[in-house]
Amino acid sequence: MSASTPPDAARIARAAPFPAEVEAGRTYAWCACGRSGRQPFCDGSHKGTAFTPLRWTADTDGRRFFCGCKATATPPFCDGSHRRL
Repeated sequence: MSASTPPDAARIARAAPFPAEVEAGRTYAWCACGRSGRQPFCDGSHKGTAFTPLRWTADTDGRRFFCGCKATATPPFCDGSHRRL
C-alpha cells in the first residue's frame, strides 16, 4: 500500500484481470480487499479490515476474468477499470 492509499481502501492486487477456470455450481469467494495471497480469491487476509469477500456461484463451467485492481463496477469481474488507474 502506498503512502497515499488510505488504510481502509482496497489494495490493487494487479492492474490486470485474473483469468480463472470455474466449475458450474461451485461458489467462489472473490477477494475484495486486494490483500489475499491467493488472488483473485480470498484467503482471509481481510480480517481486521472493513472488507468481506464477495461470494459468487458459477452457473457454467469455463474461464472468467476476475478483477485484480478492485476498482470494477461489476464485481467480481473485470470491467477494464484498471486502464484508468
